Amino acid sequence: MLVEPTRDRRTERHAATRAEILAAAWGLARTEGLAGLSLREVARSVGMQAPSLYSYFDSKHAIYDAMFAQGATEHLEGRLQLVFTGDPLADLKTGMHYFVGFCTSDPVRYQLMFQRTIPDFEPSAESFAISIAGLQATRDVLASLGFTDPEVLDLLTAIGTGLTDQQISNDPGGDRWVRLVDEAMEMFFAHVSNRSVPTRVTKKARSKR
Repeated sequence: MLVEPTRDRRTERHAATRAEILAAAWGLARTEGLAGLSLREVARSVGMQAPSLYSYFDSKHAIYDAMFAQGATEHLEGRLQLVFTGDPLADLKTGMHYFVGFCTSDPVRYQLMFQRTIPDFEPSAESFAISIAGLQATRDVLASLGFTDPEVLDLLTAIGTGLTDQQISNDPGGDRWVRLVDEAMEMFFAHVSNRSVPTRVTKKARSKR
C-alpha cells in the first residue's frame, strides 16, 4: 500500500502568507508608487501588525527583492513560451512585441525590474540570476539568427526600453509607441545586418529580401 507523504502544513501556511504579503505589496505599489510602499500599510492589508511581517521578510528591501524575483520569473516564463520561426526579422518583432507588451502592461513592475527606482535597493544574487536568464534567452535568439556582437544586444535592449519609457511616460494605456515596434525592428535589422562581416545566417536572410 502506498503511503502519501505527510504534508508540511506549517510550511504551506508560511508560503501562502508570503504570497499574500507580496500581493498586497504589489497592490499598494501600484496605487502609492514603489518608493511609497509602507510596511505598516502592507501589514494592515493582510490583517497583521507591522512587526509580524518580519517573520516573513526581514526588511522592506527583502519584500522588494521577492517582488523583483516574481516579476523576473514572470518575464522569463513568458519569454520561453514564445514561438520563433527562424526568420530573423519576424523573430525580432516577436521578441520585441513581447518585451514592450510585458513592460507596458505593468509600469510598476517595469520600474522595479528595469529602472533604479528604489534608493539603495539591489536585487539579491538569486533574484538577479532570474533576470539574467531572461537576458540570456534574448542573447541566444540573437545568436541563432547570426548576431553575436554584444553591442547588438545592447542596441536591442536600448530600443526596447526606449519604446517602453516613451509609451509609459507619454501615452499610458495607449499604443502610440507600441505601434512603432515593427518599424523599429525593421530599422534595427537593416542596421545590424550591415555591421562588420555578416554571418552565414545573415547572408541567407539578406538573399530572401
